[in-house]
Amino acid sequence: MKGTLLRHIGALGMAALAVGSFAGSAIAQSLLERAESGEPIRIGFANEIPFAYPGDDGSPKGFVNVMTIAVLKNMGYEKIEPVQTEWGGLIPGLNANRFDIVTGGMNILASRCENIAFSEPIATVGDGFILAPGNPKNISNYESLKSADAIMVTGAGYSNIEAAKAAGVPEANIMQVPGPTEILAAVRAGRADAGAGTYFTMKQLADSSNGAVEASDPTAMPEESFNWAGIGFRKADEDFLDKFNAALKEYIGSEAMMSAVAEYGYGEASLPGDQTTEWVCANR
Repeated sequence: MKGTLLRHIGALGMAALAVGSFAGSAIAQSLLERAESGEPIRIGFANEIPFAYPGDDGSPKGFVNVMTIAVLKNMGYEKIEPVQTEWGGLIPGLNANRFDIVTGGMNILASRCENIAFSEPIATVGDGFILAPGNPKNISNYESLKSADAIMVTGAGYSNIEAAKAAGVPEANIMQVPGPTEILAAVRAGRADAGAGTYFTMKQLADSSNGAVEASDPTAMPEESFNWAGIGFRKADEDFLDKFNAALKEYIGSEAMMSAVAEYGYGEASLPGDQTTEWVCANR
């Protein structure tokens, strides 16, 4: 009886090892291997209009999603699975394998380049503010936030946090919230003097607010606050990223692309120019 029991335990142990080994090998598959085997490519994004956001039916909207899906289709991959999360969960979620690509409209920054790999730039992105009508505190850039002792609200993990701190804005004057909806709510309620994000997003918030807030002039921002957005990948998926960049080079700025992204406010001025991700990682 004892011998039979031991044999059963041994058999169960071998089965568990086999299952564990199979699961481990599945998890260990690279994005290129998964895509080539017909698995869906999971794209992760938050609710960041007009970059990437869910439509009413949950479908991926926004110009970064449009661009990413088009490039993937040009590569021969049409099985796409959207995964929505909060902005602060994009990089952790990518590295935890909850999705394969970050399409959230993320600025390429040195601090982010340490944790993930970026595609070549897809857009030039300037910063902007939303303000109370008439701009009572005369806020135009990060330095003016400091001189006015103003409270700035922005999204958790946004690049605006680093920009404000670099201009000398005290950390106590920087309010962090989950995303654009909360940024608008804080400024409308008077809990913050300025809401900060990309000009794309702040302009959209102002336009949708029925006059409750106004957008700042993006040209008042310092040149060093201009950034380049990219699409994020795990560092382990450089082989897939190389193929993606080759397809992106053919697509960026094409008539097909410009037509597809026009509804989101992306125009000729939004194109990334000649800057490379290597340069941006070193200089932003």
